Amino acid sequence: MAHNVPSPNEMVMDTDDYVGVDPEKDPIAIITPDEPESDQPFDEPLATDHEAMKELTLIPLIDEPKILGDYEHTWTVENWRSLSKREHGPVFQAGGHPWRILLFPHGNNIDQSSIYLEHGFEPDQIPENWSCCVQFALVLWNPNDPSLYVHHTAHHRFTKEEGDWGFTRFVEHRRMFNVPWEGGSRSRPLVENDTANITAYLRLVEDETGVLWHNFAHYDSKKETGYVGLRNQGATCYLNSLLQSLYFTNAFRKAIYEIPTDDEESLQNSAYALQRLFYQLQTSEQAVSTSELTKSFGWETRHIFEQQDVQELSRKLMERMEEKMKGTKAERVLPEMFSGKIKTYISCINVDYESSRIEDFWDIQLNVSGNKNLLESFQDYIQVEKMDGENQYFAGDEHKLQDANKGVIFTSFPDVLHLQLKRFEYDIQRDMMMKINDRYEFPDTFDAAPFLIEDADKSEPWTYQLHGVLVHSGDLNAGHYYAFLKPGKEGWFYKYDDDKVTKATMREVLEENFGGEFRTPNGYPRTAIQKKAPIIRQNSAYMLVYIRQSRLDKILCPVTKDNIPEHLQKRIDEETALKEARRREQKEAHLYMMAKVVTNDTFKTYGGTDMCAFDANPETDPAAPRQYRIRRAMSVQDFVIQVAGDMGQDPRKVRLWLMVNRQNKTIRPDQPIMDLRPTVEETFTRSAAHRDTNLRVWAEVAEEVNEEGEPVWPSYQTQPNGAPVKNDTILLLLKYFDSDEQTLRGVGHIYIGKEKKVEELTPLILKKMGWGEKLPADEKLLLWEEIKPTMIEPLKPKQSLKLAELQDGDIICFQRVADRQNDAGRIEKPQNEPIKVNDRFEDAREYYDFLEHKRTVRFHPHPTRCDQEQYPPFDLVLNSKINYDTMSERVGTQLNVPPTHLRFWTVNATTNNPKAPVRRGTNPTLRQILNPMGTGTLNSSLRGDAFYFEVLDMSLTEFDTKKSIKLTWLSEGITKEEQFDLLVPKTGTIEDLIQALIKKAKITDEDEGGRIRVYETSSNRFYREPLRDHPVLNLNEYTQIFAERVPEEEENADAGEFVNVFHFQNEVNRVHGVPFKFRVLEGEKFVDTKKRLEKRTGLKGKSFEKIKFAVVRRTNYSKPQYLNDDDELSALITSEDDFLGLDHIDRTRALRNGVGDLFLR
Repeated sequence: MAHNVPSPNEMVMDTDDYVGVDPEKDPIAIITPDEPESDQPFDEPLATDHEAMKELTLIPLIDEPKILGDYEHTWTVENWRSLSKREHGPVFQAGGHPWRILLFPHGNNIDQSSIYLEHGFEPDQIPENWSCCVQFALVLWNPNDPSLYVHHTAHHRFTKEEGDWGFTRFVEHRRMFNVPWEGGSRSRPLVENDTANITAYLRLVEDETGVLWHNFAHYDSKKETGYVGLRNQGATCYLNSLLQSLYFTNAFRKAIYEIPTDDEESLQNSAYALQRLFYQLQTSEQAVSTSELTKSFGWETRHIFEQQDVQELSRKLMERMEEKMKGTKAERVLPEMFSGKIKTYISCINVDYESSRIEDFWDIQLNVSGNKNLLESFQDYIQVEKMDGENQYFAGDEHKLQDANKGVIFTSFPDVLHLQLKRFEYDIQRDMMMKINDRYEFPDTFDAAPFLIEDADKSEPWTYQLHGVLVHSGDLNAGHYYAFLKPGKEGWFYKYDDDKVTKATMREVLEENFGGEFRTPNGYPRTAIQKKAPIIRQNSAYMLVYIRQSRLDKILCPVTKDNIPEHLQKRIDEETALKEARRREQKEAHLYMMAKVVTNDTFKTYGGTDMCAFDANPETDPAAPRQYRIRRAMSVQDFVIQVAGDMGQDPRKVRLWLMVNRQNKTIRPDQPIMDLRPTVEETFTRSAAHRDTNLRVWAEVAEEVNEEGEPVWPSYQTQPNGAPVKNDTILLLLKYFDSDEQTLRGVGHIYIGKEKKVEELTPLILKKMGWGEKLPADEKLLLWEEIKPTMIEPLKPKQSLKLAELQDGDIICFQRVADRQNDAGRIEKPQNEPIKVNDRFEDAREYYDFLEHKRTVRFHPHPTRCDQEQYPPFDLVLNSKINYDTMSERVGTQLNVPPTHLRFWTVNATTNNPKAPVRRGTNPTLRQILNPMGTGTLNSSLRGDAFYFEVLDMSLTEFDTKKSIKLTWLSEGITKEEQFDLLVPKTGTIEDLIQALIKKAKITDEDEGGRIRVYETSSNRFYREPLRDHPVLNLNEYTQIFAERVPEEEENADAGEFVNVFHFQNEVNRVHGVPFKFRVLEGEKFVDTKKRLEKRTGLKGKSFEKIKFAVVRRTNYSKPQYLNDDDELSALITSEDDFLGLDHIDRTRALRNGVGDLFLR
């Protein structure tokens, strides 16, 4: 282990920390020098001067732990070359613990001598939880000349598991015996006469937190600290740190518990999900997952891997919880806890006139750049700007232009103060965001009174106590978030680093998160390299949480079980019990096996190939096999009794047949289980079915019994000794294809001798079906063998079953047909005749072909291009071989619309949104449309079972002559957006687009309702307003198109009287919303301009009051010039490239253009 501190002998560890040398001994930790030791300078101390050597080797540690004591021990090693591979020095005491030196004189599997320090406990006497943190140095020196030595230094946490630590590459063999030793003043080697001394210097230090130099193997946060962490889902460490901060704001946690959620126990309810998370943090023994909470936000997988702005997340989470608390007893809790007030003012110096407004704030953004500490940032925040000279303030007609002071001052602070440190700022020179790593200090306590207005209520102190430090480690593009929090009024800070929680010292909380340069410990001098290129800390605080000292008891109030909603406890306790049951089930899984049982009832209900669908769910599909979880040690007899009981049958009449996978991939009964004494596992293992994952059986019910009531099994005869013997009778399964009903179903089974002819099956089938002794003269039975789904072969009536190669478990399909059919069993049809819309399947083979290629396809109305109420979604069972036109006919019949007027869209498999329109061009098949690249993973982005449809006003052929344009109609300022897909001739103009909008949106024409204009935007900024004769083909495909009525005040205005307006949040590069044009009136005060803006935008009430207005110049986007009521916009807009910016929260809920804007559902 090594630190970036100056050392005469800097060391680093091997990447292989452990090397097993002796199988009977513990492995040895390896630390390797960077380079061989340099020559000893003449002014270095002698090895016999222990105090001087200790000062040389035990350099100050960057952690600066408290020193408990220094110790040294020297071991004289004799007969070096004759020593064994591994040697121990004598045990010595240091700090009340036994120690010894471990030596590999000939190297630990390397051509260098290896020396280690290890504890001296006997293997069976090591205390269970023993640990000792030690900085140590090992010195190898010549006892005859103590100026000849080599030394290495390290530090380590010694434990029962890691009982030794040291240096595998201590010194090369060839150098040890060189004459003279490098740097020596005499002609002597380091090891002289096979003798050398090894001195160990030990500095035991206090492990104040219990985790100093801990490797965290088998670390238990709950056991060590009483708290648990949050698991990182991918890049959610920023979320974890914020959630832990809110959780340990106990009054907030208590308020969250008071939100009524008993009627809305849905994981889509973010309040309920947050309650669950807090409850689990309070009661769990292990780290808690945040996946339920992020799902309640509406986040998808991609959002989990995008780091978001913590300040924005905090604000939106507060807003969402405040909404949930409306109408409850916790309604005012959040504003009272987190919200303060700030006054913005302009005060005249020479006359009694002031313009001001008071606003709420939920957090304060403080500048880091240019400020050394928190107090300087507050002074910077409230600094007064003097308005004089050309920048005088207009104080109305009475006072005219006056010198004035402009600034902000706080009127109150909240009980919980969230301070956002602006560690990330836009760098105009680099044209990008940058992280500011400057050193910035913040105190454990501070007095906020100096930053309050003079007449503020100061009846109790405004002293704030540090409660939390949220840290970012890394740079702008990659980094990690964690938090230091103090759960109680007294006691420790703890570090919450995702799933790990540890105690933290005040140095870790404060000094290590100030940022700036790494400081050398205890004033230790910096090296020349450090002076030239100082090492900058990558970890620094970006958010601070302070609690008003006089309100600590209120904010950090106890949160007990009584505060937790009863329904929440009950629900989670039930889920925990279920998880525990599943865990036990998995633990005991090796004792059980799954069995799937097919009965005659399931066979008769099933309408597909084989006897059933083994992957079907028995809870929803009556044709699914019954599932049993049975002990492997259960006897077959007991299993038969259990199955018979479920079937309502006498167990003696039930016989189980093992089912196997045949080579043609069908699953059929293979052999009956005649011996019921063995266990289920023994029977399963001995059979051909053992290759399958599950035991699959068919439960046969005997159709006749003998005089004793015992079942009669036709295929077996009983020998005099009682043993059953197989005869030539075979079991055949029967299916009936009803051509009138267009159905296929199982009807049961029959036994017949293998020497019988196929035609002799007919009377058995007639009896089974109850059709009498024979069919009418004009009908006959057609018989088919279901060999596999794609091979349905007709049976020849005169052929024997043996020649037909029929065996136990084969399936015979039959159907009744008129005798006019040909002998092949098929109605004559032209070859390659296409499938019609209402095709009927005249014989079983056609129907089997349909089963093989059928698909259940879900048709949804297009969300923006189709009337959802007029055309609800529906399912159609289609043959994947039909073409586009046939599918259109089937859908047209379902919707009662002309098939020529239908357009289809594929479905994105990830979002379930429409992906692309289907091209009819080559009239592709349904399979080609749904799987254009085949059945592999290349086409996994498309749903293979769904389409969106659109009902057109014209035929698809005519539609192809049009250009489709997506346009947003603004009917109420910019507050109401209506999306329309408009069709305009490809030769059309903007005039045609406006007429199409009037018709589609059903709005009044321009003569009655006012002139309409169309404009384009790009990246949420105004792009251009095309003329009415502008061709639609020349519209930029990458812009958004808006249309609105031209405001009355803008009619007949000159082009130069307008300013382009856009929206941003905090920083001008974080744009959002609908941009627009706005008329600037010469000499108008901004207080009046705002009234026109309110009317122009349609924003009202609090939504408009929260907007801050600024002039933004293209040449300097990083510094918006915020406006006051007495400013004149016409005087500040000096170029056509200047913008008016509206600074307010982006409430858009969806991600736009992949920018990654944060949203909570």
